[in-house]
Amino acid sequence: MIPEQARIFAGYNSWANERLYEAVAALPESDYRRDLQAFFGSLHGTLSHILVGDLLWLGRIGRDTLDVAPPPAGLDAVPFEDLAGLRAARRRADGHIAEFCADLTPKRLAGTVTYLRWGEPSSQRLWQILAHLFNHQTHHRGQAHGLLTRLGREAPPLDLIYYLRETG
Repeated sequence: MIPEQARIFAGYNSWANERLYEAVAALPESDYRRDLQAFFGSLHGTLSHILVGDLLWLGRIGRDTLDVAPPPAGLDAVPFEDLAGLRAARRRADGHIAEFCADLTPKRLAGTVTYLRWGEPSSQRLWQILAHLFNHQTHHRGQAHGLLTRLGREAPPLDLIYYLRETG
């Protein structure tokens, strides 16, 4: 990964999250909360998990996210009970990701980050952490996209190429 890729992926994730949340906001609350037998149950559970994963990784790379939500207790934590709160936190987290990526250098990306993973020391290159963070979001957004379709709703196109064409 090079710095430009990190910045592009940060922008893409924010764009895709905004499109997905817009589609989800049009759902009745009962559909939004319905257990659809997805890995995290409902759309609310899936969107919460994406945010929780980002908060964990942002904390591990040294980014303070207390303005987004308290540190999550686990991967299935639900930091907000309502979509409005979750959406606002998603926007703040996307801002943290974009700010973090704005000043990255090749040297910093190649550097190693040491962090605690559920209490145990672990190390990873920063570019690998960011690649995982972006891929994790894409993976679970795809699940949420599928849940929207399962509910008979039109899900917005979230392909990276659409973002690149739209933003130049």
